[in-house]
Amino acid sequence: MPVVQIFFRFLMLGLVSFGGPAAHIGYFQKAFVEKLKWLNYEHYAKLVALSQFLPGPGSSQVGFAVGVHRAGLAGGIAAFLGFTLPSFTLMLLLSYGTSNSDWAHLINGATTGLKLLAVVVVADAVLSMFKSFCREWQSILIALLTATALLLQSNLLIQISLLCLAAIAGLLIFPYSANKKHSNTQGIENRGTTVRVQWLALTLFFTLFLGLPLVSKLSTQLGVFHDFYNAGSLVFGGGHVVLPLLQHSAGDALTQDQFLTGYAAAQAVPGPMFTLATYLGAQLTPNPIVGAGIATVAIFLPGLLLMVAFKDGWEAMLEKPRVAGATWGVNAAVVGLLMAAFYQPVFTSAIYNWQTLLACVAGFLVIRLTKCPIMILVIVFTALGYWL
Repeated sequence: MPVVQIFFRFLMLGLVSFGGPAAHIGYFQKAFVEKLKWLNYEHYAKLVALSQFLPGPGSSQVGFAVGVHRAGLAGGIAAFLGFTLPSFTLMLLLSYGTSNSDWAHLINGATTGLKLLAVVVVADAVLSMFKSFCREWQSILIALLTATALLLQSNLLIQISLLCLAAIAGLLIFPYSANKKHSNTQGIENRGTTVRVQWLALTLFFTLFLGLPLVSKLSTQLGVFHDFYNAGSLVFGGGHVVLPLLQHSAGDALTQDQFLTGYAAAQAVPGPMFTLATYLGAQLTPNPIVGAGIATVAIFLPGLLLMVAFKDGWEAMLEKPRVAGATWGVNAAVVGLLMAAFYQPVFTSAIYNWQTLLACVAGFLVIRLTKCPIMILVIVFTALGYWL
């Protein structure tokens, strides 16, 4: 069954996807675009671009959208559950205090090696997307300027502004710089597509956003759901950006050591950093399992509802002739975003001496020149992490 296949495919990735959102996007591209061919580069880039404009966990939104594309809403839910389950389980175990010095040593060793693998995977993703979306000198320039700007100063306002500027540049440049064949691959020939919004999902998003404050005081569980839903509705830019929002809403109820332990663990485990909510929710309610489940669902739900609401309309809009140029510009800017993310934090957090650099170069050559299964690389780099 497609839904079961989707669940297990994403579960396998959820077990090994260290390195943050940029690495996750690289893993998804390798698995679902290049290997399984569930969708093509152009379609995948549209989903990545949409995730940059919506609040919520970007890589989880992309994975959810891939699942929806493959098998409808049930496929999207299966993708989300599979990818999130490993980190949810690890963060829940941490909340029970099962981590000890031996466990910490094991996690640190695996994390060291898998961070190096994340460098390899993201570098491969950047190169593949660069070759697909930076074919003209203008698109190369957009990608390089985007990456440079984000490396100099990275925040939400700059990221959104750069994507908007790239879209405007694409509107002005694309018709004159791209040939007819390239234009057709972007969907210019399709002039009859209707832009659609899934109003039920959008209505539910706003109903919860506006209604939860009215009932949040009725019980501890509703209060937790409100705090984490509010954080998930307002955060752009991934897991690191959600930290101050969660610290404001949930940090006061925990000690500083508890909060920072959860944050450090969220970076050490595979999968989305938003599962910090799992640990915090378990700490904030009398029943840790119930609290963890409520907080996790609440923080992911807004981003997934918005992806459902705008996915079809976004893809239809991007197929209209007037928007094809903007798509071209945004695709180039997304490559720039990945370039910046590759350097900071993926490269800088993993490479600290010549041995780690040499390991990444060797891994990159293997992944580019051979059909080596990703699980073999996971085993090799995990072992390397323990050795280092």
